[in-house]
Amino acid sequence: METFDRPLPAGADWTIPQDWDRYTAAEHAVWDTLFERQAKLLEGRVATEFVDGLDVLRMERPGIPHFGKLSERLMKLTGWEVIAVPGLIPDDVFFDHLANRRFVSGNFIRSPQQQDYLQEPDVFHDVFGHVPLLTHPVFADYMQAYGLGGRRAVALGAIKNLARLYWYTVEFGLIRHDRDLRIYGAGIVSSRSESVFALDDQSPNRIGFNLERVMRTKYRIDDYQQNYFVIDSFDDLLRQTLDTDFAPIYQRLARQPDIEIDTILSGDLVYSQGTHNRARARLAQE
Repeated sequence: METFDRPLPAGADWTIPQDWDRYTAAEHAVWDTLFERQAKLLEGRVATEFVDGLDVLRMERPGIPHFGKLSERLMKLTGWEVIAVPGLIPDDVFFDHLANRRFVSGNFIRSPQQQDYLQEPDVFHDVFGHVPLLTHPVFADYMQAYGLGGRRAVALGAIKNLARLYWYTVEFGLIRHDRDLRIYGAGIVSSRSESVFALDDQSPNRIGFNLERVMRTKYRIDDYQQNYFVIDSFDDLLRQTLDTDFAPIYQRLARQPDIEIDTILSGDLVYSQGTHNRARARLAQE
């Protein structure tokens, strides 16, 4: 498990004040620019549950949302709240917050020069990307179940496998919508370029979700994904999480090799098999 030095003034649970009043006009303007751009781009591309969440939370411009006001609305809907942290936090702390229906968000926002890419999640990624789906009761339950499962994974030494589940669902998941696919993962939702790549580009594989398959599959943090996994519904995702004893899965996975990020298996439900042209071009430049 990765270790972090807890910065002051973070408390024992790593929370800090949002300090909403300290945001500058320029920082609010960055939020407004990102919000307007993404809201327009995501029309017809994002899960309807995400759009409904934006609407019910009244997460409209102008300016960065106030976590206290946002939490009041969210608490009434699904019992969740949004709390500020200084950045990335230890796994066990993260899981504990999720298990208690507390969603952690960075309280800083990217600079105008970083609008198209930021490696560490900021308030736009965390709040715009993640929080709208927490208004959906089923997805809200999934997130809490993930936190509870994380506590067990820490004890069983299986953080790597569980992290892959989070990555390929909460961050970079796709969902079926009639005959089409739509985005729901926050890493895609909050990214202008990946919002297009994930659905339209011929490079990545798009594969039906399978719990153990996902938990064996590597991912990359420095570029677009080469695999996107497609769930049938949030209800099905929650069912697979709640109805599964993960301990035997972790035991099986410990005896199996990891799956490379561009691999198609014989048992995969393949929505589209990628060319991986982007990955090859990137490799050629390195």
